[in-house]
Amino acid sequence: MTQELVFAALAYPEVDPIAISLGPIAIRWYSLAYIFGILAGWRYSRWLCFQAPRQLRPIAMDDFIVWATLGIILGGRLGYVLFYNFTYFLYNPVEIFAVWQGGMSFHGGLIGVITAMVLFARKEKVHFLTLADIVACATPIGLFFGRLANFINGELFGRVTTAEIGMVFPNGGPLPRHPSQLYEAGLEGITLFLILYLVIRTGGLRRRGLAAGLFLIGYGLSRTIVELFREPDAHIGFLFGEVTIGQLLSSPMLLIGLSLVFLAYKQPLQIIGPEHKPEDISPKEAEKASKKNSKPKNSGSKGK
Repeated sequence: MTQELVFAALAYPEVDPIAISLGPIAIRWYSLAYIFGILAGWRYSRWLCFQAPRQLRPIAMDDFIVWATLGIILGGRLGYVLFYNFTYFLYNPVEIFAVWQGGMSFHGGLIGVITAMVLFARKEKVHFLTLADIVACATPIGLFFGRLANFINGELFGRVTTAEIGMVFPNGGPLPRHPSQLYEAGLEGITLFLILYLVIRTGGLRRRGLAAGLFLIGYGLSRTIVELFREPDAHIGFLFGEVTIGQLLSSPMLLIGLSLVFLAYKQPLQIIGPEHKPEDISPKEAEKASKKNSKPKNSGSKGK
């Protein structure tokens, strides 16, 4: 029976985890996924600033990208240490800093980014939920790239399955397993991105907190569903019954998300702000506008 399952499994497309190797320097797909996700999310966030209600300056996102990156890395790593492997790191504290070996928690990264948003919103003097809505719409981009990197690394694979989509992962034993990383990339990444994009196109950003609430609900549901197919961490297993730590950490997201959506529809629509000035977009645009305004106008006389 075991041999039949192996023959029926899809071939796992083994990809070298190292994308680029230059002598002693090795750049991994895992690192590139974070870079691509952050950069793409930054550009998309700038575009969102031009959509109604235009309450946040696009140039502000150029500064926030640094804050968000620190929140993702510090929060993600600290969350993994505390939520998933506290005992190990308690006795091996030096390895806490070995981020290149993997081991990041989305829920920890979320807490880190929320902390960064609270501080940045206060600095920028904008409503926290105005910033949160934009960041929420861009986050599925990073989730998509991150889950693809998990798949390439052959980590966080699913449970053993007899389904035709099962794959034999290099570190997952001889039996085919669910490619749960791809399920997450599809649900948390593509599907959630498209849902939030439709919300944007229908003026949803004018309802402060709606996009952020829908993101929390969407991620919480997606993660809860995928955890039914994903293999629990070996050193944690199931918490009680069939409940995993991923499902437990996602439960508050659902409750908070529902509350935000409810409050979003109880509040009046945000007033649409004026078009952004060049200095609100970028120093380069401001310089162009300044040069354009300083050019002398032609004042040729007209014949009578």
